[in-house]
Amino acid sequence: MEKTTVQLKKSTLERLKNFKRHERESYEEVVNYLMDESEEDLLSSKEIDDLKDALEDVKKGRVKSIEQVAAELGVKLR
Repeated sequence: MEKTTVQLKKSTLERLKNFKRHERESYEEVVNYLMDESEEDLLSSKEIDDLKDALEDVKKGRVKSIEQVAAELGVKLR
């Protein structure tokens, strides 16, 4: 495996150490884990478009109250 050196401030290294899931975990593993986790949080283009559409519905008043939704679903509210 080809390796490289990455310059970090000591404070950044200390923060990175806090992300280790076990003592012997390498920084390579930690960084890849963090990148994988952050990629999972990204929204797709369709999800972004759906959110924009939903926001437009709210702005135009095309919404239902919780009571209306509960009645349609046959759910009793406390």
